[in-house]
Amino acid sequence: MRVVLGLLLAACAAVCAPDAQASPPLEVYGRLPTLEQMELSPQGDLLAYVLTKGDDRYVVVKRLADHQTLRAVRVSSSKLRGLQWADNGTLIITASKAAAVTGLIGPKQEWFMLESLDVQTGKQRPLLDDQGEEGTSTMNVVYGPPEIRTINGETTAFSTGIDFPNGADAAEGQGVLGLFRTHVDDGVSKLIEPGSDRTADWLVDGQGRVAAESQYEQASGRWTLRVHTPDHGWIVSQSLITPLATPSLEGLGRTTDTALIRLNRDGKSVMQEVNLATGVWGPPLPDPYDDLIYDQTTHTLIGGVELDGDVRTTTFFDPQLEKAWSAVTKAFDGADVTLASWAADHRKLVVGVDGGGLGYGYALVDVSTGAADWLGDAYTGITADDELETRPISYKAADGLLIHGYLTLPKGKPEKNLPLIVMPHGGPEARDEPGFDWLSQALASRGYAVLRPNFRGSTGYGQDFTSAGYGQWGRKMQTDLSDGVRYLAGQGMIDPKRVCIFGWSYGGYAALAGATLDPGVYRCAADMAGPSDLRRMLAWEEDLQQSSKNLTLRYWDRFMGAKSPDDPALDAISPARLAAKVQIPILIAHGKDDTVVAYEQSRIMADALTRAGKPVTLVTLDGEDHWGSRSATRLQLLTAVVSFLEVNNPPN
Repeated sequence: MRVVLGLLLAACAAVCAPDAQASPPLEVYGRLPTLEQMELSPQGDLLAYVLTKGDDRYVVVKRLADHQTLRAVRVSSSKLRGLQWADNGTLIITASKAAAVTGLIGPKQEWFMLESLDVQTGKQRPLLDDQGEEGTSTMNVVYGPPEIRTINGETTAFSTGIDFPNGADAAEGQGVLGLFRTHVDDGVSKLIEPGSDRTADWLVDGQGRVAAESQYEQASGRWTLRVHTPDHGWIVSQSLITPLATPSLEGLGRTTDTALIRLNRDGKSVMQEVNLATGVWGPPLPDPYDDLIYDQTTHTLIGGVELDGDVRTTTFFDPQLEKAWSAVTKAFDGADVTLASWAADHRKLVVGVDGGGLGYGYALVDVSTGAADWLGDAYTGITADDELETRPISYKAADGLLIHGYLTLPKGKPEKNLPLIVMPHGGPEARDEPGFDWLSQALASRGYAVLRPNFRGSTGYGQDFTSAGYGQWGRKMQTDLSDGVRYLAGQGMIDPKRVCIFGWSYGGYAALAGATLDPGVYRCAADMAGPSDLRRMLAWEEDLQQSSKNLTLRYWDRFMGAKSPDDPALDAISPARLAAKVQIPILIAHGKDDTVVAYEQSRIMADALTRAGKPVTLVTLDGEDHWGSRSATRLQLLTAVVSFLEVNNPPN
């Protein structure tokens, strides 16, 4: 469908709107999105994306002029994580696998790998393969996406991987981070900057020169920025003690001769640019952005995306880009519009569109002609008519703190005495956002109202609101959820006797805590990959890091209000230690390949409930990680949760 931008909404209302129909089947929600990761080539003539059909995943490259498919590469054993154009003929595919590597220290991890795809020949090649340098070796794994540069007309990828300086040490797990340069055309790679056990990240400038390195010492919490100056080589630009709020080396600044650092100063997030020739820091700049936008050609910072409360704002520093973006968003009036990708000249772009009568999908916009092509719905089978209303709400917690969140409502039911599912987010230092959410949409399609509260400790509402969650794990962070139940009951919208709680990761913990620490609120609780025994969880993290002095443990201690990983006070907020208090049925689900929250946390909880004679069901998701990356197991989870809820909290 192609229409002039100003007529897009009216045209889609006439062309796209389906007849009234029953809710889509669970399979439509449970499987991975049909379309994802829409990436325009630099010249704007090719579109790469991830296509899901059933359990099969494909990387597809299409020519936009005639919509011909040039490549369709099936990916099955690995999990697709990202697409990135290196140049107009080469696509970089990021995939991952969970594995325990023989000889390397530590448990199973999620390993990320890069592969190049020549879209003309179809040839695929690992990006960090066959180093072949005497006395060194590496694995074909990376930490973060590659930085792409054009040097003397040659496309070059710079990737952070694992370097084993003495070759044989690989068998002893003694690798450190290293920066590798790969010529994309022939696949030849070379280690160009060896790291150390303190290395966190590197910055490569527009000419392919290693310009900066950030370091972090886990035990002391010292963060250091080194700059590779033309006149003096490596110098220390700044060194700070930051045991928790660690600065990040983001990339180039607004100009090619600066690096951009994001950090916390006096309780506020700021950006600072560092001169790469001298190491001198510029003044702090306001940092309201959730995401940063970089130019494909200069690699400089050109804008940012801010989600302030419920309003998403994309800002470009260049007036022409700002004007063009404003025209695009006005054309999709009433929809939440996000930039997915664009051509190097910024004249063609792919946007994600949610709401405004269009549903949830993608459109290709040509700024020069003022036309748009609707590329497709993100979820085949979920149309604009199927997407259920999600509205922002706010209420006061018991101590007066204002809590914001989102309420998704079922179709065709009066807003009175509805059954409710409380669905807290993970993190916990994260947030729920407005717009399409597959889980809340799926549950609401079954007849439930779904509340997603941004409880204290969440991001997006200022540092003071986040800080209000410190030490409140299982305490006020928990009662913020049930205060939402009481608010909705007081409005007459929900039936307080028909409320269940379901969460993932920290949200899974909150579901278990709802059954143990906040009794009398919920009829049932469903947990996906939530911690249950906090002392055991922190001991696992300590063993993983081989030290009790590290950023991860300091982060957890801050939220849990613990003095150390073995603090006995953790038992009072550990659901597995409180199983005897449970009076409601519990469903527990967990992926066997979870490398964030150990599967044993769910086994511990299930065993504790069984010993206490409490009703519990444990669902093991074979081959699944912490994020729901596979269609089959994601659908298995959704089916189990809906069946559990319908038995223990019938929607009708």
